[in-house]
Amino acid sequence: MSGIYDIDVTTIDGEQRSMGDYRGKTLLVVNVASKCGFTPQYTGLEKLYRDLRDKGVEVLGFPCDQFGHQEPGDEAEIKNFCSLTYDVTFPMFSKIDVNGSHTAPLYAYLKKEAPGLMGSKSIKWNFTKFLVDAEGRVRRRYAPTDTPEKIEKDIEALLG
Repeated sequence: MSGIYDIDVTTIDGEQRSMGDYRGKTLLVVNVASKCGFTPQYTGLEKLYRDLRDKGVEVLGFPCDQFGHQEPGDEAEIKNFCSLTYDVTFPMFSKIDVNGSHTAPLYAYLKKEAPGLMGSKSIKWNFTKFLVDAEGRVRRRYAPTDTPEKIEKDIEALLG
């Protein structure tokens, strides 16, 4: 695998998609969960997406159930929850692992390109975020406590 655009992902509706489809876009990639203390960040993520998508920004949500069983539902339940509770319109993907032997290729790449504190590769919790520029370079990793509102200035800086 040579870069982020060579990775395939699966949408929440079960369709295969290439990350290459997002070439030229600024990306905020987030591992999400429906029953997490950070779940209200869906509101900020959706606002960020609606405010900046016309400028070439995509928010990509990847449900994960590896932290405290906070994403117990299947894809249909997750999609329904996101739509009805937070009116999510940004792209959502199938449930994945972000750590361990079954780590999704996208997250293996993101963690390699932007390690956490003291070089840690593992994701610590849901709503960890990765900012990827329009050339596919992973620019920064954010903690779950970093809100979409806090990250927005970094995204806008990449837009020029």
